[in-house]
Amino acid sequence: MERSLCTLAAVIFLGGFFDAALTDNTTTEINSLSNNNTTTTTTTAESVTVQPQDHSRDRPTPTAAQRKLPTAAGRDKQLDTKNISQDSEEEESNNKEEETDDSKKEAKKTELDCPPLGLESLRVDDSQIQASSYQRTGLGPHRGRLNIQSGIEDGDLYDGAWCAEYKDQHQWLEVDAMHLTLFTGVILQGRNSIWSWDWVLTYKVQLSNDSVTWTACMNGTKEAIFEGNQNPETPVLGLLPVPTVARFIRINPQTWYSNGTICLRAEILGCHVDDPTDIYSSEQEPGSKDALDFRQHNYKEMRKLMKSVTEECPDITRIYTIGKSYMGLKLYVMEISDNPGKHELGEPEFRYVAGMHGNEALGRELVLNLMQYLCREYKKGNQRIVRLVTETRIHLLPSMNPDGYEEAYKKGSELAGWADGRHSFEGIDLNHNFPDLNNIMWDAQETAADKSKVSNHYIPIPEYYTQEDAMVAPETRAVISWMQDIPFVLSANLHGGELVVTYPFDCTRDWAPQEDTPTADDAFFRWLATVYASTNLAMSNPHRRLCHYEDFQAYNNIINGGAWHTVPGSMNDFSYMHTNCFEVTVELSCDKFPHVSELPIEWENNKESLLVYMEQVHRGIKGVIRDKLTKQGIVNAVIKVEDHDHDIRSATDGDYWRLLNPGEYKVVVWAEGYFPSVRHCRVGMEPHPTICDFTLTKTPIQRLKEIRAKGGKIPQDLQLRLRALRFRKLRASTKAINQRRMSERVKQARKARSA
Repeated sequence: MERSLCTLAAVIFLGGFFDAALTDNTTTEINSLSNNNTTTTTTTAESVTVQPQDHSRDRPTPTAAQRKLPTAAGRDKQLDTKNISQDSEEEESNNKEEETDDSKKEAKKTELDCPPLGLESLRVDDSQIQASSYQRTGLGPHRGRLNIQSGIEDGDLYDGAWCAEYKDQHQWLEVDAMHLTLFTGVILQGRNSIWSWDWVLTYKVQLSNDSVTWTACMNGTKEAIFEGNQNPETPVLGLLPVPTVARFIRINPQTWYSNGTICLRAEILGCHVDDPTDIYSSEQEPGSKDALDFRQHNYKEMRKLMKSVTEECPDITRIYTIGKSYMGLKLYVMEISDNPGKHELGEPEFRYVAGMHGNEALGRELVLNLMQYLCREYKKGNQRIVRLVTETRIHLLPSMNPDGYEEAYKKGSELAGWADGRHSFEGIDLNHNFPDLNNIMWDAQETAADKSKVSNHYIPIPEYYTQEDAMVAPETRAVISWMQDIPFVLSANLHGGELVVTYPFDCTRDWAPQEDTPTADDAFFRWLATVYASTNLAMSNPHRRLCHYEDFQAYNNIINGGAWHTVPGSMNDFSYMHTNCFEVTVELSCDKFPHVSELPIEWENNKESLLVYMEQVHRGIKGVIRDKLTKQGIVNAVIKVEDHDHDIRSATDGDYWRLLNPGEYKVVVWAEGYFPSVRHCRVGMEPHPTICDFTLTKTPIQRLKEIRAKGGKIPQDLQLRLRALRFRKLRASTKAINQRRMSERVKQARKARSA
C-alpha cells in the first residue's frame, strides 16, 4: 500500500477515534503500512510550506472580552467575598454575549488539541531522543528540549540545543513516544547561547512505527515543509496538516540561518493512543486522586476559583486585596484561619507568594490548588489540616505579577518562551526591585568603630526608595506594605525553571557574581530548605536528570542564593532584614509554565512539601512580652538570642515568634523605657514551639516621663528610686574621675623617674 500514515490517521481521527480504542483490523493496517514503506524518506517532486501557528494548545484563545483589562478603581485594602461577587457579576453582564457565542467554537477547537509529550518537562527520557549526528556531547540530542538553557560558556557538557555535526538536509532529530501516538504538531526553537546564533528556518516531518521505515508527512499530495524560527528564542508552532498516528517522529531541517549551523530545541504535541497489541498501552497515566481544579487560570478565572473556595468554606476563609498592578489588576490574597480577619495572640502568620515572575505559572496553580485542598480537607475533619488551620493564620497570594501572567497566558504554556511575561508591565524584574538593605548594613559595619552597635534587623528603607520618581513597581510597594502590616513569621516565594530551594542571603558582599553569603540564621535556613526539598517528589528523586546545566543534587537540592548567583534587592533578603519573617525561594519545576496535563503530577510532587513547610512556622520559641504592672503587651520589644546576630521584635500585642533549631538558648529581651530581662529557653525536637514569656519592668526615668506627661504627682517610692539612681550615677562618675586622676599621677611619676 502506498497510502501514508497521514492519510490513514485522518480517517481514524475523523471517524470517532477518541470514542473507542483501535480495533485489531486498524492495528493490522498500520503495521501493514509500515512494512510497505521504504527505509528512506520518500522525496516528492513538489512540496508545500506549512505556515507556523501562533496560538495556545492547552486552553481556548482568549476572547476580546477576556483580554480586556479592568480599569483601576478604588483603593480599599479590604475586599470581602461580596465585593468580588459584585465585580464578577458586572464583568459577566458585559461579556455574557461574547462568551456564549465563542464557547462552543472554542470547546470544539480544544477537542483536537493534544498535550506535549514532555521534552521540556523531562517526561521524555534522554534515551527516547536520537539524532543523525551531533557536534559533541554538550550538543547531543538530549539537549534538544524546548527552553533548555545553556551555561555561560559554550563548549561544556550542557549547551543550549541539539546541533548536527553536518550542514546538509539529511540531518534529523528523532523522538520515540514509546506508544502509538496521535501526533498533531511540533514546536521549534533555536539554540540558547550568548555566543552563537543558530536556528532552523524550515523543516520536514517524518513518521514511523518502527524507526526503520519512514513516511513523509504530506499536505495533500505534496510533502509538507514547515516554517521554523527567525531568532533563537521565540518558539514557533507547526501543526501537522493531518493529525498522524505513529510511534516515532523525526524533525528534518531543510534550511537554517546562513551564519549558523543546524541547531534546534523542540517539543512534540501528541495524544496517547490505545493499542491492543501493546501490553503497556493501557497503563494509567500518573496524576492525582485529589479532585481539584487542575487547569491554567487567567485573572478572571482565578477570581472565580477564589470566590468558590470562600463559598465552600465561609467560616475559615477571607479574600482581601493588598493593592493593584500597574494595569489595575488587583493583588488578591486568600486568608485561611479559624478566625479569619483577625490576628490572634500567639498565633503565627504564614504566607506563600507566587507569580512574582508572571511566566513562572506553576506556583500560581499550586497556591490555588492549596486553597481548595485546605478547605475540603478541613471540612472532612483531616486532623493534620484542622490543626494547621486552627493554629496558624495562612495568607496565600497566588499572583504578585498578574500583568506578566496575562501576557504569558495569551501565548500559551509552550509558546511563551523562557522570558515572556517575566517582568511587570513596566519592564521591572520584581525580584530585583526591593530595597537593597544588605549593602546598607555591610557598609555600616565596615565604617563602625563597634560593629555590635550596628542594627542587624528592622533596617529602615532608604529615603531615595520612597520618592515618587523611584523606579519601584506598584506591585512591589503593595507587597512591602503588606509585610509591614502583618507580623509574618515564615514565607516562601514560589518560582519556576529549576528544581532547587534557595535561602538568604541572595545578594553577595562586594558584588561578587557567586559567593556563599550566609545569614546569622544559616543553620535554620538550611533546615527550612531541606524540609521542602527532601519531601518534594521531583527534587528528591535520585535518578532525575539536570534541568539545564546546574547539578543541584550534589548539594541535596538546596543552595545559598548568593552561591548560585547574586540577586541584589531580592524579596527574601528584604523580608529577613526589614521584618521578622524568614523566607526561602522554591524553584518548583524545570518547566516554568507546565502544560495543563502536567498540573496533577506537579501537585502530587509538591503537596507534602507545601504542607510540611507551613508546619515549620511552629518551630523555635514564642511568647508574649508584657508590662509588669499593667500586664499589657509591649510592642517593638527586641528579642536577642545569644550567638545569633539577628534580632527580632514583638508585634502590636506583645507576642513574638523566634524560629530556632533544637537546643538551649539564652534569650535577652529589652524595650525602650524598660529594664532588660534574661531567660534560658530550650527548644526540643517536638513539632511545636517552646513558650518563653517575658515580663519587663519600667525604668524610673520612664515612669517619671509618663507621670509628668499626664501631669500627675510623683509617688514616694519613685522619688526614692530616682534619688538612689542619682547617687549611683554620682558615685560612678566620681570613681571614674578619681581613676583618671590617679592614672595621670602614675604617668607623671614614671616620667620623673626616667628623667
